[in-house]
Amino acid sequence: MNPDLATLALAAAHEAAAAAAEVIGHYWRRGVEVELKSDATPVTVADREAEQAIRKILRAALPQAAIHGEEFGLDGERGGLMWLVDPLDGTKSFVRRTPFFSTQIALMDGDELVLGVSSAPVYGETMWASKGDGAWLDGTRVHVADTAVIGDASLSTGNIKTLTSDARWDALGGLIRDSNRIRGYGDFCHYHLLARGSLDLVIESDVNILDIAALAVIVREAGGVFTDLDGAPLTLETRSVLAGTPAIHAQALSRLRLQHG
Repeated sequence: MNPDLATLALAAAHEAAAAAAEVIGHYWRRGVEVELKSDATPVTVADREAEQAIRKILRAALPQAAIHGEEFGLDGERGGLMWLVDPLDGTKSFVRRTPFFSTQIALMDGDELVLGVSSAPVYGETMWASKGDGAWLDGTRVHVADTAVIGDASLSTGNIKTLTSDARWDALGGLIRDSNRIRGYGDFCHYHLLARGSLDLVIESDVNILDIAALAVIVREAGGVFTDLDGAPLTLETRSVLAGTPAIHAQALSRLRLQHG
């Protein structure tokens, strides 16, 4: 993607995230009724209206790009430029009145993630990155920590239900025992902490690419490594995450692979 197009796309993603924040803030203050989708996950009018606001801005800025959103599916063709949008990632937190929810907007160019904006308006921060231009937190460039030893590392787990019945569960137990500390920040939060050097490894086994696409760009541009639990690159079908500082990611992946056989 050429630099001018990248600049235009990043500006549009910021504008779209800000528009979503207005919608989400309105419903955060007044409250919403919750519905259940076919997969038993919750959805609200805030999710739907935020995605509509995002789509309007992204479509106007980059009409040639497809849009794949959490609430309204795919508009356009895969394979070229495609926006990946989760208007309200963390709906369960939103409806239970905790601030761990965000708007996630990423751009793919072919099979490559090239741009990401992660906006958490109630939590109070926005991070963004585009390929080759570093990762940024509210205008300040950030970088992952230089942690190189598991004994010094801080780990965070998110959605790990599937991992509990996996052979790698014991490997995770070993990582926890050997680490400096274990937390469970979840959603966008632990990826923000990783990108700015406050955390060293994130493990999740039950995610959707729309949840993590923007965060992957941010962590990578901050100097981190972001793969699935098998060490494979992200695709539209990715369902797990292993993200960390280069050294800690490598050590964790080695342990997970050894246990997985």
